[in-house]
Order: sequence, then structure tokens, then C-alpha cells
Amino acid sequence: MKTLRKFLLWLFVVPFVIVLAVQLYFFVQIWWWVDHNPGSTSFMRQQESALQEKNPDARIKYTWVPYNRISNNLKRAVIASEDAHFSEHEGVDWEALQKAYEKNTRKGKVVSGGSTITQQLAKNLFLSGDRSYLRKGQEFVITYMLEFWMDKERIFEIYLNVVELGVGVFGAEAAAQHYFHVSAAGLGASQAARLAGMLPRPRFYDKNRGSGYLAGRTGLILRRMGSAELP
Repeated sequence: MKTLRKFLLWLFVVPFVIVLAVQLYFFVQIWWWVDHNPGSTSFMRQQESALQEKNPDARIKYTWVPYNRISNNLKRAVIASEDAHFSEHEGVDWEALQKAYEKNTRKGKVVSGGSTITQQLAKNLFLSGDRSYLRKGQEFVITYMLEFWMDKERIFEIYLNVVELGVGVFGAEAAAQHYFHVSAAGLGASQAARLAGMLPRPRFYDKNRGSGYLAGRTGLILRRMGSAELP
């Protein structure tokens, strides 16, 4: 009987405690980031490691800049491109997810994700790029933690600083310098729209800058930017 109890303890209680400890770590880490800036993210570390497999001296490009030193053009472009209802939802846009599901079902493959800016940030901060129901579930949990601790402006500030925008290029400042040799504050409307258009395939478009699809996407974002609501 004692052996059975020990077995049940290891089978159910120990995994539960481990999962709870992981969630507590995420919760406390996000609380810390309310007024401290992340030095790196899980996704940055993964990409730097991948780059170093080919070149041991490779380093990612990443420079933190405060929210007020990022062009409003880029803020509007990213919202127009990635999450038009960012200021309205509580982390997950269930209507957008439903539309993405229906679109993917019609196409027979994943062509649209429906993830919000907060969800993308949750994944970038802590998770891998692997697709699974377990990872998606964890993404939802972290998303609501972010929305619990942070206001929309802080979430957006971190997102704009850590989002991948090229091969080893992370954040608005590094991307502005990499593509246009200007600061994040100096990005014009068309430059900002082009950067936003590179999401969610920035490495591909970094290597294929003459893409016709990217040019068309840039034009579409430019037309939408005027109605984008900033947090």
C-alpha cells in the first residue's frame, strides 16, 4: 500500500508541483519586467545559438530604446499589421482566432495565426517556436499574466524592442539601423510599414528584400496606418 501511495505521489503530485513552480517563475519574472527591461529573450537566445552553429563569433543585434524614442509610424504600422484591436482586447482576440481557424481550414494548411501582440510577446519572452497544443496553452497562460501585470503601453514597448526583424536582428532600433541606417525614432511611414510587413517572416524578407509580396504588403499597411489606435 505504501508503494502504491509513493507511486501515485510521483505520478501526480510531483509533476503538479513542477508545473506550478514554472508558472510561479513566469509570474514573478513578468512582475520584475514591469519596470525593468529584459536583457534578452528565449527566442533571442535560440536564434543566437543557431547563428553560432555556423559562426562561433556571431552575435545578435539588439539595442533597447524607450517607448518615446520609437517612431509613432512604426507603432501604427505594427498595430495595423499584427493586431488592429490591441488596445481593446485582454490579451487574446478570440474573434481573430476563429477567423484564422476558418481560413486555415479552407486552405488546408496554416496560413494565418490570429495571435495578438501580447501572445507573440509571451512566446518570444519564454517559449520556443515549436507548434504544439501544450506550447499554445502555455502561451495563453503567459499572455494573461502579461495583461495582469502590465498596461498596454508597457507590453507594446517590450514587444517593439524584442521582436525579431531580420537574421539576428531584434527590436526597432537594431532594425532601423540594419535596413535604413536611421534610429528607431527617425523611421518614416514607408520604412515603418516595410518593417511591419516583414512580420512574421523577417529572416526570409531580410534575405529577399525585393519580394513583390512584401512591397504589396507594405502598401496595404500604409493605407491602414491612419486608423491604427495607439495604446
